[in-house]
Amino acid sequence: MAEENTDLILLNTKIAPGESKKLNFSIAKLYTGTKVEIPIIVERAVEPGPTILITAGIHGDEVNGVEVVRQLIAKKMNRPKRGTIICIPILNVFGFLNAQREFPDGKDLNRKFPGTKHGSLASRVAYHFTKEIVPNADYCLDFHTGGASRFNAAQIRIKPNDEKLLEWARVFNPPFIVYSSLLKKSYRATCDNLNIPTLLFEGGKSLESDKHIAKHGVDGIVRVLKHLDMLQDTFETSKPETKSVVIEKSTWLRAQKSGLLHVKVPCNKKVVKGEFLATITDPYGTMRFKVLSPNDGYIINVNQSPIIYQGDAIFHISTENTPISEKEEEDY
Repeated sequence: MAEENTDLILLNTKIAPGESKKLNFSIAKLYTGTKVEIPIIVERAVEPGPTILITAGIHGDEVNGVEVVRQLIAKKMNRPKRGTIICIPILNVFGFLNAQREFPDGKDLNRKFPGTKHGSLASRVAYHFTKEIVPNADYCLDFHTGGASRFNAAQIRIKPNDEKLLEWARVFNPPFIVYSSLLKKSYRATCDNLNIPTLLFEGGKSLESDKHIAKHGVDGIVRVLKHLDMLQDTFETSKPETKSVVIEKSTWLRAQKSGLLHVKVPCNKKVVKGEFLATITDPYGTMRFKVLSPNDGYIINVNQSPIIYQGDAIFHISTENTPISEKEEEDY
């Protein structure tokens, strides 16, 4: 798309080919009057090429994604051989400051896209981001983790029946590629409406930095950059040990009892129907309930909370019979 060797205008700032700029995306202030600025790191090559927008921290408590983008910048892998790379390590700086998923107004930024000019704080940030930043991108990579205590296996989520996105996901080559319907008012849905191919990475859990998950994320970005001939020749791409497992359908296994959860299988494991996955006990030693796998499949999410309620999602398992529903995806 953007292959011409021209100046990039971003936040009213001109960035010429070959230039590097750190911009501050500032939309609102705290109630103390303190400005909250969202750093945007832009690296442009002299040679024309595509523009990739790499984001993390849409949810302020999802540290793994922030670490992925940080490593990319620290290792100078974000300096392209051709084209432009725009990195935003923390989009929800408000939430990051408080180690919280939401904005200070209690809203989930990833449910407020494309936003409104005069709406809530989260909606206003989404609006200006969608209007001023996103349209410059030819491709988007967005990094997330599992919510609360739920640990996600490293995976790329794409909408079903999109062969081009599946091809891009295979280039990234995570352990799992999961078909996931677009959620209304999400960043991914907004990019889809703008016809910008977007890969959503999930890995690890909130408020935890996992070096293995971060490596999956960084390696995936590097493979995508190499595929687009944007990676500098000084960097090498790691050869994947295995091909991604594509999961077209999956289901959440929910707790049938409240109590203490004792998980017996690791995330990523391929299990068989009837396999012993966990026990749920009460604190008094009078109840012990076995959780068994309802079908053959891969465990792609494990609830690592030691205490659960009846109805809580405890495992996300691939299946040939039950599709992911929008409601299940949204609220676990």
